[in-house]
Amino acid sequence: MARHGETAWTISGQHTGGTDLPLTERGEQNARELGKLIGDEKFARVFVSPLERTRRTCQLAGYGEAAEIMDDLLEWDYGEYEGKKTVDIRQERPDWQLFRDGCPGGESPADVAARADRAIERIRAVDADVLVFSSGHFFRVFAARWLGLEPAAGRYFLLSTATLSIVGYEHNPSEPVLRLWNDDRHVVA
Repeated sequence: MARHGETAWTISGQHTGGTDLPLTERGEQNARELGKLIGDEKFARVFVSPLERTRRTCQLAGYGEAAEIMDDLLEWDYGEYEGKKTVDIRQERPDWQLFRDGCPGGESPADVAARADRAIERIRAVDADVLVFSSGHFFRVFAARWLGLEPAAGRYFLLSTATLSIVGYEHNPSEPVLRLWNDDRHVVA
């Protein structure tokens, strides 16, 4: 699992769902470094969100030619909270939590979990190593669902830009695990 590189709104902390911002210069550099971290690994399939920031990260990491767009990998639809910072949302709703409450006019945690479940089903059907490029909040729900947890558990899986994470199994598909999470050793701060 590769999260897209930095954008202007990841720097400012604004919720970026469907607003398709380009990567910053540092975001592009970190996407190239992400490709070096992944190295010469071979993947049976490469899936990418249709958003430009994820497709560009995939391309710069060296997997653009093999990538297949999967709509279910889209970032959370923040609805009325698109472009807003959590601190500003909490001025209106002091106890608001994305992974519990979702977004008015956007997706609920159950909506995102349903997309994550469909993506997981498609990925598990490959029965070989798969590389996936998407966004932070989606991947956090994806990780929770991979482990069989409720989508609200995504709040525990903090994820930085241009990072690598690995989900897999301990012994077999009935024992899902996180093998690596939020590897950012290659990221230029």
